[in-house]
Amino acid sequence: MRLYDATKPALFALPPETIHRTTHRLLRAVQHTTVEDALARRYVVDDARLHVERFGQTFQNPVGVAAGFDKNAEIPSVLAALGFGHVEVGGVTAERQPGNPRPRMFRLPEDGAIINRMGFNNHGADAVGDRLDTEELPDVPVGINIGKSKSTPLAEAADDYRYTYERVADAGDYFVVNVSSPNTPGLRELQNRESLERILGALRDAGAAPLLVKFSPDLPEPAIEDALAVVDDLELDGVVATNTTTERPASLRNPNQAERGGLSGKPIENRATKTIRFVARRTDVPIIGVGGVSDAEGAYEKIRAGASLVQLYTGLVYEGPSVARDINEGVLALLERDGFDSVEDAVGVDL
Repeated sequence: MRLYDATKPALFALPPETIHRTTHRLLRAVQHTTVEDALARRYVVDDARLHVERFGQTFQNPVGVAAGFDKNAEIPSVLAALGFGHVEVGGVTAERQPGNPRPRMFRLPEDGAIINRMGFNNHGADAVGDRLDTEELPDVPVGINIGKSKSTPLAEAADDYRYTYERVADAGDYFVVNVSSPNTPGLRELQNRESLERILGALRDAGAAPLLVKFSPDLPEPAIEDALAVVDDLELDGVVATNTTTERPASLRNPNQAERGGLSGKPIENRATKTIRFVARRTDVPIIGVGGVSDAEGAYEKIRAGASLVQLYTGLVYEGPSVARDINEGVLALLERDGFDSVEDAVGVDL
């Protein structure tokens, strides 16, 4: 039995947000120390077959940390030492926000899932931008996820997103526009074509690049096609598919399924992969696949469906600190089994 499996019952006896804060403090305490170096020796998988070239960057492996885990860009370096090939920080908003009232994060252990209604709690663009500009960043690409401030009217969203981008612009290796979180009132209304054109156009005018947009798994297929038309018209650099879902699959067993918020983890894995495949068949831009990734098989399926990179958050909660290493080692075995020389060769082969 892994050490993490042995300690998980005690950890899961505490509220999720308490464990999250405690984990952050511990990781921040060891960041840029010899402990971080030791973690890298244990968890980083160094193999050229895992390299992915996208967005003008070299990703040492395809497995990244999804937005939401490091909202305030406090621990990107130590997350890289855990074996992740990129780290997406945020969502960052123009204004500092406390988020929604607690409790606002709920585990569904039997389902391998989490429901959250955090509400873009973060230190705000000024503070996060200063931190990114002054602290040492890792040698892996750092993406920055940008959300809308809760108090900003939808009609003024473009200026709100632009303000945040300009405060974090110098530090990001790519930027993701988040219009798909279910936990900010009205936010997902911005996924319509007219609103997307205003927001993404404003960011393009501000020089945002590489620029990606993150979709909801709850968008009907015609709406995804409309959004992809904007991606193509504005010559965006990529798509992140997908965010959390407000739907509740019938397979859920834990009583916390009744909580409001976005569902992540295993129950949305197949749906997210289906969305990736749908998007990949309709656009040539790179896709970052998110949703239910917790093992090599799931990551590999998303890659074969068209994702150049994958991200996880809930998988880290349930699988522990070795999850990136385990996935990368497993992907290497799957590539060898199927006769591929690299991850790049496997992207989209099932389309």
